[in-house]
This record gives sequence, structure tokens and C-alpha cells, in this order.
Amino acid sequence: MSTPRPATARPSTVITGIGELTTNDPARRGEGSDAVLGLVRDAAVVLEGRTVAWVGPAAEAPAADVQVDAGGRAVVPGFVDSHSHLVFAGDRAAEFAARMAGEPYTAGGIRTTVAATRAASDEQLTSHVARLVAEMRAQGTTSLEIKSGYGLSVADEARSLAVARQFTDDTTFLGAHVVPSGTTPEEYVDLVTGPMLAAAAPHARWIDVFCEEGAFDVDQARAILAAGADAGLRGRLHANQLTYGGGVRLAAELGLRAVDHCTFLSDDDVAALADSGTIATLLPGVEFSTRQPYPDARRLLAAGVQVALASDCNPGSCFTSSLPFCIALAVREMGMSPAEALHAATAAGAAALDRDDVGVLAPGKAADLVLLDAPSYLHLAYRPGVPLVAGVWQGGRPTL
Repeated sequence: MSTPRPATARPSTVITGIGELTTNDPARRGEGSDAVLGLVRDAAVVLEGRTVAWVGPAAEAPAADVQVDAGGRAVVPGFVDSHSHLVFAGDRAAEFAARMAGEPYTAGGIRTTVAATRAASDEQLTSHVARLVAEMRAQGTTSLEIKSGYGLSVADEARSLAVARQFTDDTTFLGAHVVPSGTTPEEYVDLVTGPMLAAAAPHARWIDVFCEEGAFDVDQARAILAAGADAGLRGRLHANQLTYGGGVRLAAELGLRAVDHCTFLSDDDVAALADSGTIATLLPGVEFSTRQPYPDARRLLAAGVQVALASDCNPGSCFTSSLPFCIALAVREMGMSPAEALHAATAAGAAALDRDDVGVLAPGKAADLVLLDAPSYLHLAYRPGVPLVAGVWQGGRPTL
């Protein structure tokens, strides 16, 4: 006799009639160009509480409290956005228009956003982040990282992270975004590694540095990351976005989990990433918005570097919240196959956050999945800009 379900327990759900299920489960890898996706056709998946309980052929699916018929549509893991800057106020639409008219991107507009963010209330910032997170979820993102970096004062960096922490555990202290007006780089590094870090650390899991010409050099980045490590924060890095430099090799030397942008890479940079295992997180929405060259994902993959895709949603260089759009750009502009791009926006994005509970649909993993209004994951790149997300489950609950 079965044990009665407690009145407060979440009903189990079986989603059946799935024409094509992407699991990203290494145990299900097959042959061919999409082997990495661990595809199951004519499939079903059972959700129990917040996790996946069963995956397999629909004809063998166990019973559940609630049944959902996918009607032959495709299901993929929820997208994992491992790089975003959502805590800000205002926008920089005029800056975007100027770039489209031929002005180069220099990252100088960050200070414009800093002024608007400092002037905003906590309630205004929280409301704005909530709107963007809902926008992401409607496009299939179920896990995300959020950085600070538009406060650049002790109080404003701490409150930015406190706001971000309401929406994700993967929060990143990016006090080292740019040097604000009215101080020297040396003075500001002392502030970032001292009082600002002390105020930010309780709200953050990661620490990040914009290691770039016009921002922070390699020695400054090394010092900031070391201070963060001493405070219990794990390191990440923005590097090689605007030009060639030593940031990517620093990330590899330190064994950082991920280094992001990776637009301008030398052969030594690629070799260092391959040897270290550091993940290269590529952000093609930035190149779309800035008209810079796209990163060469094919070169990285051929060298054995793991590649993740993220949105870099921010008001200046890339104001998109759509990972499906980034998948389409990666296929069209960066040499990735549709399967590689989907894996990069799910399982590899999870790996960039050092998580193995999301980005994969297998028993015991998080019940985060996306129903596409399409028969195959291929439509994510095949039909760019089309709202293909027909349903989203996050932590076992339908949210769309």
C-alpha cells in the first residue's frame, strides 16, 4: 500500500509526448553531431518536488499526480545565464544609437549608469531587476548570475548585491568595473580590496574584475582577486574584450572557473585556456551591440576549451536578456553548431558557475526545463527572434 502524500507536498508531474528531449546527460550521449545533448525521442520526464525523478521513453513513463502532454514539442534544460549585470538604473539608448552611427565602444559610458544607479532607491532597483528576471524567465532562463558594478562606492556596491541576492545565490562583486571619477586607480584598488570588499562579501559568492585597457591591469586584477579569495569569494574575470592583453592568461594561471568575453585571443591565450580547464564564456550579444569582431568559438572548441554562452545583459554594451538570441548569434557568427550552442547555454553555463544541479535533465537534477513550440532544439537557431518558449518549469513548478 502506498504512503499517503502529505497535504503540503508538491504534486508530481509527468510531461509526456515529448518529441525530442535534450538531457545533456553524459550517460545518454550517442553518435553524431548532437551526441553531446543526450537526446531522447518520443520521451517523457517526471518531476517530483524540485527535482527530476525519471527520464525515458514516453511508453515507459510512470504515473504521476499531474500529466502534461507536450504534443510532440521539444523540451530542453532551462537556460543558465552565467554573466549578467541587472542591478542598474536608466538606460544608454543614445549611446547605442551613436555606436550604430560609427562611434567606437570604449566602456566609458559605465560612469553614466553609475550616476543613475546611485540616485535610484532600493525599491526602484529591486523592481527593475524583477522585471528583467521575469523577461529572462519568459525566454527560458531558469538560473542566472548577477553582478554588481554600477555602484562603485562602499554603500552602493553592498546594496546592489543585497538586491541581486533576492533573485539568485550566484551574485558577483564587481566593484572593480571601472575607476570612478574623483579618485586614482591606486586609491580605488585600496578601497575595493578593503572597506568595499568587507561590505560586499556577505552578499556575494564570486568576485570579478574588468581586466582591460582603460579599466584594471593584470597586476591590479591579481591583487583584487587575491583579496577576494582571502574573503572567501571565488574569482571570475572580464578579459580580452576590447583588445589583446594578459587577462585570459591570468585567469588560466589562477585556475579561475571561467573567464568572460575572450574576443581577442592569441595562440598563447587559447593554449593557456586549454591547459588550465578554465571555461571561456562568450557573449555574442556584446559584439552584436558594439559591432566588434565576434569571438572565434570554433577555434576554442577545436583546441579543447570548454565554451559557455551568456547574455551579458547590461544597459551599455548589450541590453538583451535573450539566450535564444545568443544561441542564434553563436551559430551564425561564431562557428558553433546548434548542438554546441545549446549545450553552451545550458550545461556549460552551469559549469561556469561551478554547478552540476542545473543545465542537465537527469534523475536528481533540478526540475528546470523549457517546452519549445517547435519539434526540435534546432529551431532555436533556425528561427531567430521568434518567441518559441511555450512553457517553463523552475524548481518543478510551472512559471510560464
